[in-house]
Amino acid sequence: MATRTYTLKVAQAKPPALRIDYAALLNEEQLRAVEAGEGPTLVIAGAGTGKTRTLTFRVARLLERGVPPEGILLLTFTNKAAREMTRRVEELAGGFVDVRRILGGTFHHAGHTLLRQFGQNLGFSQGFTVLDREDARDLMASCVAERKISRERRFPRAEVVLDVVSTAINLQRSLVEVLVEERPQLVPLAEEVLAVALRFQQRKQQMNLMDFDDLLLHLKRLLAEHPAVRAQLVERFQCVLVDEFQDTNRLQGDLVDLLAGERKNLTVVGDDCQSIYSFRGADFTNIIDFPQRYPGCGVYHLTRNYRSTPEILQLANTSISLNQRQFPKQLTAARASGPKPVVVPTRDVDEQAAFISQRVLELREEGVPLEEMAVLYRAHSHSMELQLELTRRGIPFRVRSGVRFFEQAHIKDVLAHLRLAHNPGDELAFKRVVKLVSGVGQVTAEALWAALLALPPELPLKERLSHPEVRRHVPRKAGTGFIRLSTLMARLTREEAARTPGQLIEDVLSGGYGEYLREEFGTEERREDDLRQLAEYAGRFEDLPRFLSEIALVSEFSAEDATSVEAPDEFLTLSTVHQAKGLEWRAVFVIWLVEGRFPLVTAIRNPEEEEEERRLFYVAVTRARDELALTYPLTTNPQDGARVILHQSRFVEELPVGEDAPYDRLILEAMETPVLPRLEGGRGLQGGGEPSKGPPAGPESGSEE
Repeated sequence: MATRTYTLKVAQAKPPALRIDYAALLNEEQLRAVEAGEGPTLVIAGAGTGKTRTLTFRVARLLERGVPPEGILLLTFTNKAAREMTRRVEELAGGFVDVRRILGGTFHHAGHTLLRQFGQNLGFSQGFTVLDREDARDLMASCVAERKISRERRFPRAEVVLDVVSTAINLQRSLVEVLVEERPQLVPLAEEVLAVALRFQQRKQQMNLMDFDDLLLHLKRLLAEHPAVRAQLVERFQCVLVDEFQDTNRLQGDLVDLLAGERKNLTVVGDDCQSIYSFRGADFTNIIDFPQRYPGCGVYHLTRNYRSTPEILQLANTSISLNQRQFPKQLTAARASGPKPVVVPTRDVDEQAAFISQRVLELREEGVPLEEMAVLYRAHSHSMELQLELTRRGIPFRVRSGVRFFEQAHIKDVLAHLRLAHNPGDELAFKRVVKLVSGVGQVTAEALWAALLALPPELPLKERLSHPEVRRHVPRKAGTGFIRLSTLMARLTREEAARTPGQLIEDVLSGGYGEYLREEFGTEERREDDLRQLAEYAGRFEDLPRFLSEIALVSEFSAEDATSVEAPDEFLTLSTVHQAKGLEWRAVFVIWLVEGRFPLVTAIRNPEEEEEERRLFYVAVTRARDELALTYPLTTNPQDGARVILHQSRFVEELPVGEDAPYDRLILEAMETPVLPRLEGGRGLQGGGEPSKGPPAGPESGSEE
């Protein structure tokens, strides 16, 4: 029987047919970035220029070119962003590929996925457990306890040590460097901190555990120490794409380089002019030095802005052009002209708050919902007087990613000291204050209060605190702290002290509470700045009772809001600029534009920090769609009978004046009473106009960053 030989031909996968009309859906700049060829690609996406849209279409184009979905790694800063991009890619390309096979998500999500597959190379089983923050803190506390460190050494609490370790990992620096630069008060304890950190890592390895930082640290170890695994992953991920590249830290930048490998088929998207997170460890050099790390890379600029009016963009362009270290660009507006931004000097901070409150009410009458307005500031403490004024007028507001100024724990702690000094019978104030003493818990606080009540009420507070019947309830480990509290309360209850409530707050800070904040939270938390702002405000009052009465009034309004049956259906947004990045509103107020506040005095020690402050100002300005007001007080309010003259921010002063000025200066007349009525729980005023619909739909719509 004759034998026939057949040659089996294996069908080669062909790229899907072109189905997306990119030219009709993108502007020319976006199209060039989407159509960029292989190799390293840097997309500098200005504010409101359609960054997300461009990145989404770039992924779809790669799929059309034949890159399999499992060959794409899309790294973002939130899982929400990854889901949104994947959803859009599904809409564009879902008809011919399964986009669910794309590995998309945060760096931590990617690390978790890859370590499940390859973690055994580092000694972890596939079923390792990921610790959340609370579990990691508990394990760190256990490691601290193992060391049996003397209480006299005031070793930091577990959460502080955890923060130090996390900072060292993400910045790829040694623990000692971090202690010296970030936590100098802990340098004498460096040896113990290092021992605790080492034990923390050992315990996690022994128990097959990882925390969130480990997901990145161990992924880097895997790629750096196991060439075969790295080669396999570089071969798998034919294209790596990174969103918000200006916000990556040193560890994330290293991971991107390792995963891109020799192929270097890498697309990063970001805006150097919006790099504002150095305090979180973001490394500006990752984006600004990208062309040096990847010679010959393609650089594409997105400058067509779909969010703001030309007038707002003119001011933004003028300001940011003064930065030396940047990729120069000029944003152009897709929208029609609108009113010029206004610069509003006010007599003092109270008039600043009154102006903003009144203008908010006027805009509300004109049909702009409260939800479409925002007040931005450099630091949370800068909103204190405004919160008071909004509360008085019944204008509902929310503080983005934070609590109202007077509801913060450190503000309540200090006010409890003052309340106790004013009224020694304030049980709640006493218990809050005494529980700040290390070694005093709820049971001890109850016993101490009962002992105080048993003493003659005519005895001064300082004598009652030092009475033997009270002292016998103080645990031995709390003895030093309780003596310090007694000394502080003796100072606060001096007869003449009640006439200087601002000084009382300073006394609380210097009497131990400032040290407590630094040990518990570190210097970067700016809680002391909040309290010094509160001290300045308190200094306007002639005595402690009047100051406490004012604060009680604000608390009463807040309580009414919290228990209101009919909650407001809209809120004015108050936010730091950092928390506002990526958002937009029809009307934006940027407040406290004076030297020392914006920019912060601590943030302009060198040219690099000044440039980051200017980038922060640029981010604030570019949040506005239709109206922008820049305000600053000319003086601080009287304190101890004297006014302090303030100097306007360099970011305002350096703008052109005269006919070339990108703003109008608004001079306020005396403001006695609000023109419009008080908002009752967010209701009572009916808007008369339609909200802005934003840019028209079409190929160039979308103001994502």
